[in-house]
Amino acid sequence: VQLQASGGGLVQAGGSLRLSCAASGRSFSTLGWFRQAPGKEREFVARIRWSGGIIYVAESVKGRFTISKDNAKNTVYLQMNSLKPEDTAIYYCAASYGLASSTRDYAYESWGQGTQVTVSS
Repeated sequence: VQLQASGGGLVQAGGSLRLSCAASGRSFSTLGWFRQAPGKEREFVARIRWSGGIIYVAESVKGRFTISKDNAKNTVYLQMNSLKPEDTAIYYCAASYGLASSTRDYAYESWGQGTQVTVSS
């Protein structure tokens, strides 16, 4: 599957951004969002099961970030509210084809190009 992420940018602390990831090509079971800050390991953010819409959000962003999907557009969204400087990272969407959804990046076989999110204090 090909993944095209967009929606990143520069925002002040407390602000909001919505990331989009459009998927095309082969079918998949789960779309997820990960992020990687400079000097840090890639971190799971949220995932959504395409069939059934089961959602899981990391504790570090729960209550501030929401993941959703539009089946007709084959697009997944990450609504990010109350952004903090520590949310600054490159955000990646990724697709998994397995039966079980995961928070581990090695379970995702296809990755988008990433979109930069910068939160200023």
